[in-house]
Amino acid sequence: MAAAGVNRADLAQRLGKYPPPPGASDIPGLEVAGTVEQVGLDVHDWRVGGRVCALVTGGGYAEYCVAPAPQCLPIPRGLDLPAAAAVPEACFTVWTNVFERGRLKPGESILVHGGSSGIGTTAIQLARAFGSRVFATAGSAEKCAASERLGADRAINYRDTDFVAAIREATGGRGVDVILDMVGGEYVHRNIDALALDGRLVQIATLGGAKAEINLAAVMQRRLTITGSTLRGRSVAEKGAIAKALGERVWPLLESGAVRPVVHATFPLRAAADAHRLMESSRHIGKLVLVV
Repeated sequence: MAAAGVNRADLAQRLGKYPPPPGASDIPGLEVAGTVEQVGLDVHDWRVGGRVCALVTGGGYAEYCVAPAPQCLPIPRGLDLPAAAAVPEACFTVWTNVFERGRLKPGESILVHGGSSGIGTTAIQLARAFGSRVFATAGSAEKCAASERLGADRAINYRDTDFVAAIREATGGRGVDVILDMVGGEYVHRNIDALALDGRLVQIATLGGAKAEINLAAVMQRRLTITGSTLRGRSVAEKGAIAKALGERVWPLLESGAVRPVVHATFPLRAAADAHRLMESSRHIGKLVLVV
């Protein structure tokens, strides 16, 4: 292990709110980068000494970590190991939710909530790279500016602006085609109001609450789709299929520099608690990484 990315799921696990799935390590850490020390007897794509990054179900905050071979990817050219450790969780999550479940197409528009988060910074860049118009929300002028530097046409400070009204104004009343949301709760009915005809709402977390009341008439009349997913509990085969798509579609963008991980800060592994405190404060922009 050279480095491990820090995610809000790690914070939830530490608080006892997100237990690891059966058979997974109870050590936190869902994305890693390092050097292959050993390979299984049936592993032929990777060799000892190779440098890889990987999505794992746990065990990342450690000196050694076991990763299923299909969930491993080569370190993108031009990235060091700490930067590569900030890539897997966000890229796996964004690809499967924005482009597979959300079916975002070139020329369409997307609203990314939490544009300055690790997921948000990745979603903005990938959506822009694939030819979509991007909007984002964030909680400060600094975070809005960072979102716009990454490619958002407009970033909306949700603390002082109604994002539904802002989206309607920016789209001439049409709304956006896709919304990527990790808030839930009272955001759900507002997201529905901000969607265009045939729009898709993709839910990936419920930081604002897991329950919401919605107007089903609006869903039917505008032919909306409400979907979502979790990643940690999916099978190795499913995650391997996502990794294959990333290698084909996203890795060239990382290697060309068109998309880049945004690393706010790195911490030594022994200071994982400090990294968690910073994430809990929400003062960061992009990813936090532990270096072994």
